[in-house]
Amino acid sequence: MSFSENLQMIRKKNQLSQEELAELLGVSRQAVSKWELGEGYPEVEKLLILSKKLNVSLDSLMTGSLPGSEDQKSNKQGIIRIISPNEGVIIDTTKVMRSQEFKGLKNSPKYALFASDGKEMSYWGAQSTLLGWYRNLEDVNREIEEIQKSLDAGAGSYALQYSVKCRQNMFRTIEE
Repeated sequence: MSFSENLQMIRKKNQLSQEELAELLGVSRQAVSKWELGEGYPEVEKLLILSKKLNVSLDSLMTGSLPGSEDQKSNKQGIIRIISPNEGVIIDTTKVMRSQEFKGLKNSPKYALFASDGKEMSYWGAQSTLLGWYRNLEDVNREIEEIQKSLDAGAGSYALQYSVKCRQNMFRTIEE
C-alpha cells in the first residue's frame, strides 16, 4: 500500500476525521486531504509527530505494512487507546472515570472524564489524565458507554465524540 492509503487507514483506525488529524499535527485539513490523495507528503517533523501520536512506525506508515485490523480484533487485554481531539491527548488506558458535578458559571461544563494508564503512581494512587469536558451527565455517561462498547468489540482505539471544546483561563473553564 502507498503512504496515502496507509495514512487514510491509520486515521480511520484511530477514528479521527481529517480535521481532527490536522489539528493534532498543526496543519490544515486541506493538507491532510492532499496527503491522502497522494498529492504530496508531510514534512519530516510532521511525520515524526504522526508516528508518535498515532503509535505507528515510520517504516510501516511509508512502506505499507500496517498492523491494522488484526491488532484491533485481538485486543483482549482490556487496554484501549483514547483519543481526545479537544484536549490534544492520546492515552492507552484500562480505566476511565467521570468527575462529580462541577458547580459554577452558567456556560461552564459540568463534568470531566479522566483516564489512568496505571503506570505513574503517587501517594494517593494512579495518576489521572483529563480526557474531556461534558455539558451534562447524559453526555459523559454516553461517552463511557461508547468506550465500553468499543472495548467489548475488541477495538484498539476510540476517539471521544461527546466532549465539548473549552477555553480555559486561570480560574475557570468556559465552553466555547
